[in-house]
Amino acid sequence: MPDIRNIVILTGAGISAESGLATFRGPDGLWEGHRVEDVCTPEALARNPELVHRFYDERRAKLAEVTPNAAHEALAELDHQWPGELLIVTQNVDDLHERAGANRMLHMHGELMSALCAACGASKLWHDPMPPGTACPFCNAHSLRPDIVFFGEMPYEMERIDAALREADLFVSIGTSGAVYPAAGFVQTARHVGAETLELNLDPSAGSIYFHDTRIGPASVLVPEWVNSLLAG
Repeated sequence: MPDIRNIVILTGAGISAESGLATFRGPDGLWEGHRVEDVCTPEALARNPELVHRFYDERRAKLAEVTPNAAHEALAELDHQWPGELLIVTQNVDDLHERAGANRMLHMHGELMSALCAACGASKLWHDPMPPGTACPFCNAHSLRPDIVFFGEMPYEMERIDAALREADLFVSIGTSGAVYPAAGFVQTARHVGAETLELNLDPSAGSIYFHDTRIGPASVLVPEWVNSLLAG
């Protein structure tokens, strides 16, 4: 592998599945027993706010029952030790990367542990249930909602992600399906600018053909192995 200084890492549901969190869309097309269209669209929120708020309250509470696994911990170690630029972009809405100790990261699809005000746009760390009509602590409007990027909404910090990809020497995708855009297109951007590309996944993704190297296996095994080899030089 050529000289590597700037790294962008994309993580998906596969990295948290080993901690006991359900992948976003399971083999039956459901997420925790619900059609994604019924719990992850603006229309669903408008149509049935009780269901949508309850669904994310349950997902938020579930986080207390799980812990980061070896893959999260390895990426946190890389974050602490890597001397060059590093950005961990996660599609996941859990907080396992943070709990493992990662700092140079962002949530492009939002966070379970955050509330967003639909009136003023402010967001706030949130641990408690959030029934429909919960008041915003900043503007007092009764319009708090889960700080989740629903289908049809723009993912967060796309300009920052694109800038990092265009400076990357290495792009690594971990535990992603390669089927959800815009994240599925990151590998093509990275290759366009000449970055090396590596996929670590339980199965080949929909975009495996775009990667220089694909390694198949559990994230809790592959990620520590890769991080150790990278830090060893």
